[in-house]
Amino acid sequence: MSRLPPQLQPLFPVVKRGHRIGARVVGAAGRRTVGPRRGLPRTGSERSRETALAEPGAVRLHSVGAAFTVERPQPVGEPAGHWYFTRRRLQQVPERFVLELTEGRLLGRHAAVVTAGGVLDLETSHYFDIAGWREHPVFWNPRPQEPTRIDGTVAVLAARATGHNYYHFLMDALPRLAMLDDAFPGVVPDRWVVDTHTRYQRELLALVGLDTDKIVTPGPGFSLQARRLLVPSLPNVSTIVSPETTAWLRTRLPARASAADLPRRLYVTRGTTPHTRRMVQEDAVVAMLLARGFSVIDPGTLSVQEQIDHFAAADVVVAPHGAALSNLTFAPEGVRVLELFAPGYVNGGYWSIVGNITDSRYRYLVGDGAAPAPGRPMRGLMHDIELSPERVSAALDELLAD
Repeated sequence: MSRLPPQLQPLFPVVKRGHRIGARVVGAAGRRTVGPRRGLPRTGSERSRETALAEPGAVRLHSVGAAFTVERPQPVGEPAGHWYFTRRRLQQVPERFVLELTEGRLLGRHAAVVTAGGVLDLETSHYFDIAGWREHPVFWNPRPQEPTRIDGTVAVLAARATGHNYYHFLMDALPRLAMLDDAFPGVVPDRWVVDTHTRYQRELLALVGLDTDKIVTPGPGFSLQARRLLVPSLPNVSTIVSPETTAWLRTRLPARASAADLPRRLYVTRGTTPHTRRMVQEDAVVAMLLARGFSVIDPGTLSVQEQIDHFAAADVVVAPHGAALSNLTFAPEGVRVLELFAPGYVNGGYWSIVGNITDSRYRYLVGDGAAPAPGRPMRGLMHDIELSPERVSAALDELLAD
């Protein structure tokens, strides 16, 4: 999700373009005048294997899984055969690995990874919609503070977007634990670098058993150097979730409540604030769904465990696209999902999650309004969704008839 306030969300494409240009300009000046002596990366590497080859004495790559391809069937929905899904039917799942850096550094609230030689490793420091390492937001701070040094082992879970987004924390931060376990069984870091800004982050970390006394939370101006830095690769760079990520989360975060005590049909609301992907006709849509046996939940009012329990009990889920649908990870086999989109922003993250669950059924429904031409960037990240209850009802009939 963009972190612009709701009233400024329509300006996101312009702001994003300016942010990329600014990083290039400020970073170029900083690399000339400040350089690596204050911790600013002097250069960058697109791939972690290149980083390790360039500094063999200080960077080692531990592979824990080869790259592979997942082929998914075209989802059913309206409009039929949407180009977005067609182009993402083949998912290239990258190699899974852990980088081990001697005297490695972390910079900024996204925990950008910098080697002892001053190289920004872009593969483990991935950021959205940038054209190479020169546009990374780490360069917006050309004079980083002196790093806090830890004479021990530091493991990194934080990454771009994990600071304030439930989906990215669940799909990008936590699954890095699996790679650490595979590469270094039984490792007990002296410190964990992970976000703890929100209640749900703290709850999830407690559920997976992390020692809160060992956590360091990145933020603006963050600068850390460790004698030994362990950095797992990012499991969700494409926002198309791999089967292994879904399987690991389902095992590590099980439901605890009895499904018999919870509703079997859910509508997941995003509230009523404009420019937040809300359902504009939600009152009428909810009235129709209530008559069909649905219950309405607002995940923001529930604990993480309560969210897991509700989705684990649900046979049918209807919802506008949003981070709360990350909890589809915990849905039962055979779940049926209807995801609602604005035409300016279609995303396949939850389609992929549902596809990772046995015997599931997924449909999409794109709302009214102008859509970008096929293949053009989808910049309507927070556009509200215009859909009549009649269209939602008809799509639901088709989903349940499959």
